[in-house]
Amino acid sequence: MLRARSAVVTRAFARGYASAAPPHALVFLEHRQGSLDSGSLSALTAATQLGGQVTGLIVGSSEQVGEVIEKAKKLQGLTSLLHSASPQYANSLPETISPLFEKLLSNNSFTHVVSAHSSCAKSILPRVAAKLDVPAVSDITSLEHDAASNSTTFTRPIYAGNALATVRAPSSLALKFFTVRSTAFAAAAEDGAGVEAKVVDPVEVSDVPTEHISTTLTKSDRPDLGVASRIVSGGRALKNAETFEKTLYPLADLLGAAVGASRAAVDAGYADNSLQVGQTGKVVAPELYVALGISGAIQHLAGMKDSKLIVAVNKDPDAPIFQVADVGLVADLFEAVPQIIEKLKQ
Repeated sequence: MLRARSAVVTRAFARGYASAAPPHALVFLEHRQGSLDSGSLSALTAATQLGGQVTGLIVGSSEQVGEVIEKAKKLQGLTSLLHSASPQYANSLPETISPLFEKLLSNNSFTHVVSAHSSCAKSILPRVAAKLDVPAVSDITSLEHDAASNSTTFTRPIYAGNALATVRAPSSLALKFFTVRSTAFAAAAEDGAGVEAKVVDPVEVSDVPTEHISTTLTKSDRPDLGVASRIVSGGRALKNAETFEKTLYPLADLLGAAVGASRAAVDAGYADNSLQVGQTGKVVAPELYVALGISGAIQHLAGMKDSKLIVAVNKDPDAPIFQVADVGLVADLFEAVPQIIEKLKQ
């Protein structure tokens, strides 16, 4: 039944694009605890670069949606806003939310579907794209839309960021899905104008095959790692969790920085996995990135090498981290870090 419905929707898209249509993007706006996610704000900025209309979509429970609608209405770049509330949408399960996307995309003239490259969106958008039998481009860092040919060209990193792929979605592709690397686009700001917000009836799913058990969030008084302008990260050389905390935290607090960690440090139990920076962790691009005792494996470099200023401390002069560092210090971090802290206090 699902395959048949997808086929009908796809044919409807194809008929609607006999002539070139101006871009109209649907942006999935994620939120948590009454605030819009910064990644979604970057996705909105990317959507505006298409040069057409931009519609935002907010889903959640009635309480969740009510808190963020007023904030979302004022976002710069939005031309309209849709919102849908249901108890089934409270935890953003792809099995419950994807039918809503299918309904919206079959009844409206959207040309692009956009979201942040987040854990939530990565489970929802590919599912919707597959059911509609259209491809999706993930983790883009730039885009260009050609109005004359109605084609969109994307750039995305591949091979752990060591190469860039240019992907062209032609005009014959009725609907284009893509997710956005948040560090590559500035977050959309509030302009105070306000757009109209329309209610969309939820699509209730009677037999949900999955169940949300719990969500565990790490609380910290430090800046959020994903959007921090300064980050201090530690690697396996920190020896253990206690040493990791005693060495990194004082420097991070002095700099007003977030704390990060390499995959090796996380796997060894020095830091929580929410602090992992890298290809399989968080991709960051702060103004300042301080790497302490991090050798610079490809996996880690893929997550931080776009930082504006990279400072590395490592006792191995041949460590790969020095190939991307703007400032490198070959020294024992346990001697260097206390000296750096004293200098900063002065």
